Amino acid sequence: MTLALNRIYAGDCIRGMERIEPGSVDLVFADPPFNIGYDYDVYDDRRAADDYLTWSRKWIDGVKRVLKPDGAFWLAIGDEFAAELKVLATRDVGFHCRSWVIWFYTFGVHCKTKFTRSHAHLFHFVKDPKKFTFNSLAVRVPSARELVYGDKRADPDGRVPDDTWMMAPVLPPEVPTRDGFILRPQDIPERFPPDSDTWFFSRVAGTFRQRSGWHGCQMPEQLLGRIIRACSNEGEVVLDPFGGSGTTPAAARKLGRRYVAFELSKEYAKKIEARLARITPGDPLEGPEDALRSAPKTNNGRKLKRASA
Repeated sequence: MTLALNRIYAGDCIRGMERIEPGSVDLVFADPPFNIGYDYDVYDDRRAADDYLTWSRKWIDGVKRVLKPDGAFWLAIGDEFAAELKVLATRDVGFHCRSWVIWFYTFGVHCKTKFTRSHAHLFHFVKDPKKFTFNSLAVRVPSARELVYGDKRADPDGRVPDDTWMMAPVLPPEVPTRDGFILRPQDIPERFPPDSDTWFFSRVAGTFRQRSGWHGCQMPEQLLGRIIRACSNEGEVVLDPFGGSGTTPAAARKLGRRYVAFELSKEYAKKIEARLARITPGDPLEGPEDALRSAPKTNNGRKLKRASA
């Protein structure tokens, strides 16, 4: 690798990845602009569709070039181009898709003429479908044999999470609904079990302590932590082509990985460096590991307490 590790580089990621030795990166996490007209510092998020897809093909080609043969590539993307980029990455570039994860969050931006968006797509790609890093012990969950049946045959390390959706249980009477629809997932923790491919992590809203304050598209550290633990090992290299608020290198640094990130905006790159300067390897990840337990249920809310006072 010709670039120094543990650095944030200001500039275009396509040119930046050309300076990285082929096959030298263990894990790539990319959260590119969604092409939905977001107001970035220096990037125009209003490309024509064909232009956006051509640009996406270039940087995804760069990702494949720098990844090790057993490396992993995670892509976060919105609805508008999720289907196109999955096809592009698999059929055109040659990646293999291991999982299609849905990241569910609350406090989505309110919409008046469509349903409020509360999810993003997370694609887990690998170069070799038979040889890749997946640390199941780092993300395993307790099995039903252990939790429910007390079966001595239960693996003490738990089980690899399912990729199967689960139906909601019968709702207790205190759970508020509207026309039969549940209003808040915090009221039904069984709806989003940790062993499914629908992940519930709180969006980093403006009032959250971990909010950087200068970038509107900030990923939760706990979400990146799950991906980094599962798909890389300590001391390995994590690359983020779109540095943004710096969550990927921040989580990588805390978890003992080396990192490289590119950020088109010089000002954003400086702020990422300042964020990383406050981190010591081994520091805990920001935010709750279990978002369902971090927020109060509706019947414990302040509004209800005031009404009953």
